[in-house]
Amino acid sequence: MRLSRAAIALLLVLMATLVLAQEKAAAKNVKAVRFGKLWDAKGKLWTNAIVVIESGKIRAVTTDASAIPAGADSIDLSRYTGLPGLIDVHSHMTMYAEEARGLPLLRQIADTPPPVEVFLARKGAMRTLEAGVTTVRDLSAEGYMDIAMRDLINSGEMIGPRMFVSGYGLYATQTPSKKEPAIPGAVFADGVPEVLRSVRQQIAAGADLIKMYASTGTDDDVTGFQTYTFEEIKAAVGMAHQFGKKIAIHSYGPDGARDAVRAGADSVEHATDMDDATIQDMARRGTFYVPTIDHNRYYIDNGDKIGYAPGYKERLQAFIPRNLETARRAFKAGVKIAMGSDAIYTMFGENTRELGWFVKAGMSPEQALRTATTNGAELLGKEKELGAVAPGCLADLVAVEGDPLADINVVLNKVKWVMKDGAVVVDRRSVPAR
Repeated sequence: MRLSRAAIALLLVLMATLVLAQEKAAAKNVKAVRFGKLWDAKGKLWTNAIVVIESGKIRAVTTDASAIPAGADSIDLSRYTGLPGLIDVHSHMTMYAEEARGLPLLRQIADTPPPVEVFLARKGAMRTLEAGVTTVRDLSAEGYMDIAMRDLINSGEMIGPRMFVSGYGLYATQTPSKKEPAIPGAVFADGVPEVLRSVRQQIAAGADLIKMYASTGTDDDVTGFQTYTFEEIKAAVGMAHQFGKKIAIHSYGPDGARDAVRAGADSVEHATDMDDATIQDMARRGTFYVPTIDHNRYYIDNGDKIGYAPGYKERLQAFIPRNLETARRAFKAGVKIAMGSDAIYTMFGENTRELGWFVKAGMSPEQALRTATTNGAELLGKEKELGAVAPGCLADLVAVEGDPLADINVVLNKVKWVMKDGAVVVDRRSVPAR
């Protein structure tokens, strides 16, 4: 059957309308973000940069305005300096508390049922984003709350940073028989067989990585006494790696850190007073060091509200300089360092204060920023997706007011705008600087 000229004309109009509608729909998924300056974490500081984003990923970084696709949504941040979304590799997102509830923060964590705690944790998640942190590594949580929170964020039911979680952290028994306290986020495992079983349990539950407590030390306790043997640590490391998972070893003191490095751990958390041999071994093996210096400053400032017994300030104040000195020596020796806040209770939103300590340890502001971008991404095994502003990376971007390569405090205090996965999650451009 032949079509009339009128019918053909109508068909062409309909086809053109359909193509135009498809182009408009596609354009809605494309954004162009303009920065006055852009540090891409790849070794370049751009001027008048344009980041083209499509479907949550970075499509291009350019200075050529003609490269912006027609119909793209344009966001003008030319007053600001752009950075990659920051990465905090040591957090406790589900251990959120707040002063307004009128109870010691420690007691809140102990008394709050897990479903309620996950709901409350959304507040800390939002404050973490406001600090420019779009990705966290969460190290131990009770009742697999971290897995639930990760999945809620990934499904869009909760707004928060992207989470890589460990489930329960492995703890050696430290109390009399059958009187073990309910330590939040801990599973007790003694001896190689129990350690292997506990690692398998966390993986079966859906953990992204493994956490092991190889020494005493937490909150106002800075003792650092080694609790797991080298054989137990090595068993945990081997089983985690067999399943393609990385493992973080908690050790406040040097002995647990030494054995963690020898055993092939991916990162050592907190470790203070490490000797030169351990530090050199870390540098040679590529073991990451996560010093978490600032969390003890937070404990000093808030210990009474947390519920610590008198005497905590003196202990923590004596520990901080040793922690800082260990970080300085590790940096000088070429150890890979990643930013971890150990954020807990009301500390969310202060995640990046650790960067200020890194500058005190001898880093330039740019080197400090690398601990929260490229180094964090490498520790997570996500170098091609996170920690940089480059084609193919997830569209995690931060805008700060000022020059972060000259003054690290710009990152700590002047985050104005945050994007995660191509969606704007924080816009504080009308809020005065702190």
